[in-house]
Amino acid sequence: MDQEAVAPGTVRPGGRTARVRESVLRAAGDLLAERGFAQLDLTEVAARAGAGKTTVYRRWQTPAGLVADLVAEMAETSLPHADTGSLREDLRANARLVVHTLTDLRQGRLFAALIAAATSDPDAAAALRHFYDVRLAEWTPCIHAAVSRGELPPGTDPRAVLSAVSAPLYYRLLASRDPLDDTVATTAADAAYVAARAGLFTAGDPPT
Repeated sequence: MDQEAVAPGTVRPGGRTARVRESVLRAAGDLLAERGFAQLDLTEVAARAGAGKTTVYRRWQTPAGLVADLVAEMAETSLPHADTGSLREDLRANARLVVHTLTDLRQGRLFAALIAAATSDPDAAAALRHFYDVRLAEWTPCIHAAVSRGELPPGTDPRAVLSAVSAPLYYRLLASRDPLDDTVATTAADAAYVAARAGLFTAGDPPT
């Protein structure tokens, strides 16, 4: 198979090519956090990364292709899900991870830029959606385990529960700009936990 013919982000190279990719993705993340998606320029990325411009254009083709690879890398290298034996504690661990990411100086700006880009660029939107699909899939076993332990009713939708944890945290990042801290993380997790226990995230009609 011709490696250059496949979609950016679908091949994981080794050796020198892997080191070039790492440098390019780091440079792309820095520029994205500094200036946003609209000003992400492959020539400047190549210069910052110390990589050949031709190599960058041939491998990633467009800024959107580069962002897709960057987001895929972020999803794959994010921390694994918690396994505390308690759904409440698992959800709190999930919320703390989100808060840690969003309050990191570089990562928070990067996510804000990605989300802004996703509102107008279909490729950026697809890349961001892939990131969340991977992360939700990683944490889904926590919900299945809780159902097996009898903590949650059968038919609970894992994506709905996990989304309920992170949604108020992203709202603070993107809309209200209210502080993000451990207390906020705990509150978001506990609210999702109570709602899930009440059966609000099961298929069918909500309980009355």
